Amino acid sequence: MKRSWPGWTTALVVLLAVACSTGAIITAAYSWYPNLFLVGTTILLLLLIKFARTRSVLLLVAGAALCQVPGLTHAPITSTDAYRYVWDGRVQLSGSSPYSHVPLDDALAKLRDPILFPGLSPTDRSGVVGPPRADAPLDDDPRTRINRPQVPTIYPPVAQAYFTVVALFTPWSAGTFGLQLAAAAIAVALTWLLAVELRRRGRDPRWAALWGWSPIVALEAGSAAHVDVLAALLIILALTRRRAWLTGLLLGAAGAVKLLPLLLLPAIPRLRPKFVAVSTFLASYVPHLAVAGTLVAGFLPGYLHQEGFSDGSSRFAILALVLPPEARQLVAGVIAVGLALLALSRHGREPVAVTCCWLYGAALLVATPTYPWYGLPLIALAVLAGRIEWIAVPLAAYWAYASFGHDVRQGLIQLAALLVVVITITLRYRPDAVSRLISGPTARTLIRAP
Repeated sequence: MKRSWPGWTTALVVLLAVACSTGAIITAAYSWYPNLFLVGTTILLLLLIKFARTRSVLLLVAGAALCQVPGLTHAPITSTDAYRYVWDGRVQLSGSSPYSHVPLDDALAKLRDPILFPGLSPTDRSGVVGPPRADAPLDDDPRTRINRPQVPTIYPPVAQAYFTVVALFTPWSAGTFGLQLAAAAIAVALTWLLAVELRRRGRDPRWAALWGWSPIVALEAGSAAHVDVLAALLIILALTRRRAWLTGLLLGAAGAVKLLPLLLLPAIPRLRPKFVAVSTFLASYVPHLAVAGTLVAGFLPGYLHQEGFSDGSSRFAILALVLPPEARQLVAGVIAVGLALLALSRHGREPVAVTCCWLYGAALLVATPTYPWYGLPLIALAVLAGRIEWIAVPLAAYWAYASFGHDVRQGLIQLAALLVVVITITLRYRPDAVSRLISGPTARTLIRAP
């Protein structure tokens, strides 16, 4: 029987995946954040992967590249973070520090352009001078597309190095395109890494498409250029290296992109990689400390307070359903310690990737950060670990993001994701306990997926 490579079924699945990514970009660009669309298309993608009759890594990577193209045709949609990335890289190339200067600082007026500062030319005065102020306004300013332009950057040193390298090769007239292209390339590279690693472990490489063909990844990498995609790559690289020191180095670097990867330290066996990870993270700040001094923390303390993490006033959405603000932070801390101890107890009893997956996912469910792109590393971890039920967490985060301001609704949405995870884990380890409640091909797909 003749059958042309890669087969009509597989080609159709790739085209549908690209259509899902395109739909995510269009939906986000011309309406509100595509919460229901992302949920629906991700579930569809889960089913489509079963029909992709190929184990070709090349085809998986090509499909991932095609899925990133729609995002590159549009300016960042889900946030304005990419404009801050561009600015931070440009500031460092000029010899200044984004930790010690805010974007509206007139001392950096020569770095302005019409894309980042549509309302300020290099010769205009903003009225902002001097080092960052503790009481600076946190509001956006219509004169610039950079968010919170009167406070310094929040991003750690490895993220800053990434911004600088991209800025070096991106002309000012390209705006955020250089970062979008870099993020898309990282997403495609991670697809290849996941597919190769799954094959090496004797598992079906098709499941790498759950990352590479995901409309979420298309929306947050090629479109929004979120640096979380770099953190995801470094995490997966760390978990697929055989040398303990290299695992620690990469995990520490991931923590110096976004702080959340440091939460995975309890899941890493042995003390040496933990020590290397912490040392790498701290060492990354040394060059900036020499330049910015005590300002090296940037806006991080203010960000934690603004987002409600410091007092529990507006985060911990699931806990907020049953606890007053003053108790949420304490309970979240107790849960965090319990999760860390549980991760330590799982050494040698399950693959490290599995521990990292549930530890990262549980952290997101406890803290429920406002921004759904924080869940990008969790998607990659879910693929590597073969625990795809955890993708419910970033999906719920998008739905909650579109419900911002409705605290109870946000909490219930996050609680629904928790229930999906708990039920699926119960089905996997204790199928008889819930066999009368849930059955059928969808449940079996979730349980047996990778």
